[in-house]
Amino acid sequence: MDRGTERGAPSQRAAGDGAAAAGRIPLAVVVVDRDGLVSHWSRGARRLFGTAREEAVGRPVVDLLPVSGALPEDDESAPYGAYAAYDGLGPDLESSLDGRLFYPAAGRARLTAADSDRIDVLWWAYPLVGPGAERLLVLAADAGALRPEDTGADAGASAGDGAAVERIAPGFALHTDFPGAEDLARRLPEILPSMSVGEGARIVAQVLELGYPVLEFSQNDRVPVTPDWGVPRRAERKARQERAAAAALSGEPLPQDAGDEGEDLEYAAVRERLEFLNEVSGRIGTSLDLSRTIVEVSRAVVPRFTDVAGTYLREQVVAGEGFPDGVPDTTTMWHRVAVEHTDEPGRWDDVVPVGEAMPFPAHTPFFQCMTTGDPVLVPRISEQMGHMIAAQFEKRDIRPLITGRSMLVVPLKARNVVLGFMILLRHPERVEFNDMDRVTGAELAARAGLVLDNARMYTYQESVAETLQDSMLPHIAPRMSGCDIATRYLPGTLLGRVGGDWFDSVKLPGSRTALVVGDVMGHGLNSAAMMGQLRTAVQTMAALDLPPAQLLRNLDDLAQRLGEHYLATCLYAIYDPIASELEIANAGHIPPVLVRAEDGRSDLLDLPTGAPIGVGGVPFESVRVRVAPGDRLVMCTDGLVEVRGEDIGVGLATLCESAAHPAASMDDACDTIIRALNTRGGRKDDVALLMARLNGIEPEDVAEWRIGHDPREAGRARAAVREQLHTWGLGSVADTAELLVSELVTNAVRHSHSRPIALRLVRGETLLCEVDDDDHTLPTLLSAGRLDEFGRGMRVVSTLAREWGTSRTGSGKTVWFELTLPHR
Repeated sequence: MDRGTERGAPSQRAAGDGAAAAGRIPLAVVVVDRDGLVSHWSRGARRLFGTAREEAVGRPVVDLLPVSGALPEDDESAPYGAYAAYDGLGPDLESSLDGRLFYPAAGRARLTAADSDRIDVLWWAYPLVGPGAERLLVLAADAGALRPEDTGADAGASAGDGAAVERIAPGFALHTDFPGAEDLARRLPEILPSMSVGEGARIVAQVLELGYPVLEFSQNDRVPVTPDWGVPRRAERKARQERAAAAALSGEPLPQDAGDEGEDLEYAAVRERLEFLNEVSGRIGTSLDLSRTIVEVSRAVVPRFTDVAGTYLREQVVAGEGFPDGVPDTTTMWHRVAVEHTDEPGRWDDVVPVGEAMPFPAHTPFFQCMTTGDPVLVPRISEQMGHMIAAQFEKRDIRPLITGRSMLVVPLKARNVVLGFMILLRHPERVEFNDMDRVTGAELAARAGLVLDNARMYTYQESVAETLQDSMLPHIAPRMSGCDIATRYLPGTLLGRVGGDWFDSVKLPGSRTALVVGDVMGHGLNSAAMMGQLRTAVQTMAALDLPPAQLLRNLDDLAQRLGEHYLATCLYAIYDPIASELEIANAGHIPPVLVRAEDGRSDLLDLPTGAPIGVGGVPFESVRVRVAPGDRLVMCTDGLVEVRGEDIGVGLATLCESAAHPAASMDDACDTIIRALNTRGGRKDDVALLMARLNGIEPEDVAEWRIGHDPREAGRARAAVREQLHTWGLGSVADTAELLVSELVTNAVRHSHSRPIALRLVRGETLLCEVDDDDHTLPTLLSAGRLDEFGRGMRVVSTLAREWGTSRTGSGKTVWFELTLPHR
């Protein structure tokens, strides 16, 4: 009796010494996760058990694989446990494939599959250990394929039964020095898609350690042979034609050769390639992420079609940018984005690292592929060509990796644009690429190119959307007068990077700061455009120093003029650090949270809800809230606290709890809130978060004076400012401050009417000087001539001040400037 083996992947064997049986049997491959659910169901499993992949994945394995066997887990003496195999399926037998398998097991069973008669199944189960969710690898084969079709002999029949001699005995070869380990490691990714070489090697090592399947059968058995890659269609046809022509010339009858068999082989080869292309199409393009798509394309062809696959893309494709149409040239930069191979790990990493960019000269086959857009076939890379290719890699010698191998270069193109190319290499001992492979490679590249182009366009559009969103959101300074600010923005998880949520802060007269959070209803570009308009309007009206309720009233009127579908919620607050007071108005927004520094208590502020912006006809009310130094104000949009199917009160309670959590910095406090609320799942909306720590301004850092309308008051103002600055230890800026104060006070004395002029100095991160009067005319920069008597004052202020500005107030205007202070 002779013995053959069926290993963990199909392989074709030739008959040896005229006795060994030849052929291969397709294996059903099933992977079970740690919950006992099927995570992978191969095409072989579908053919063997009659269940589609969509129906199998995610179901309990015990519902799909009713093979019998038992593992006596209490027997610790047997290596890896003993196993028992049974013929037949009985209700009193427990299944070993229940997700709790700790030992390798094998068995044989006769069972009824969907749409077929009872089948004779051989199976092997291997527990998988280590990282990852996989728990069990199950291999199964149809034992009926090993029996002659014209006999009805059952497994285990002997020659004395009068039937064909057959013996099939599944078993394990434990701790065996298996010579086919490398071949098994290369072929395992073929039956376990989306598996890297490293993952495959890990599973192979465990399979070999635990034992691999062995099929023993008699030499009289015949196994149908499935044609392998490389059946030369044209060469086969040409050989038949030559034999027929030779017979005709010699007058001999036409030989009865294997012409029909050749036609069958040719048909099977074409069918196998079409199945391969169909399988690849289903494995690529599962995501619009460009990097993941690149990996999918590379792994789809290794090792079934090629042994090495290197993928190169144009520089603009990798960057997610558009690029001009036309043929690439010798200056075009190509990025190596993936290298997949079946060689030992790390062999290619140092010589051709992923991420390298390089051009290709015109005399290389790669340049020919890029410019013509057609595949380039090199049956064998000669030493001369290997030296020519290696010249592009400077000091790294790539010749040992490529010389003697068969190479096929296929373009990755879509919409008549070459995006990149793939270099496919086969081992020297493997059959060379031929014309049929060229056609297969071209079709493969066409499908891969379209998938990559879709991912490229999505990446480009996402980049454009992200740029648009970032340009609309303000870059808020972390420190304002009397307060520190931190912000966060998160795009919707499924709705792209463009939304209508925004936040903002505006510097106001009197060392005050306006804090804004808004949310335009809806998503997409329309909402983003409306958000930009409303944010600009808020900035403009805030500069007019309007009270919060009046500002929301004006914003509501504007939204109604823009269109009836313009709806948004908004929360507008003005913080006065000198008075230690917040003035807030709400337009249909969720209330803010105030965290008290004294005891760490956090509460939602009780505000009149108001109606969303754009509804119209609803009044808005302002509320004043006393605050203390160190208190924190948290304002956010509803996307942070609202989850579909959950009461919003749960989110608001979580917001209050997380906002009160101690943090080392403002950024850490924001991150704590995001982690607490963003991990609940179900979030679909954008999120805007603004947190302000209300530090206040101490009374000793503020100095104020009242100035009359006498022109001589300018001199008194200069003296008062100089004295105060020396008291504060800021004598280094006294001269500049005195000059600029003199200009502002002089203008105020000249243009004010009856109300006294107010002068105020505020010492903070900068020195702020403000002058108030009752004149509503705002000063501007003028171009004064050499002989003009007026018009130079504000130009002096603009030149010497760090920053300056002016705004109207309810009773007149405020003109201010800031000076940079030495380090305090």
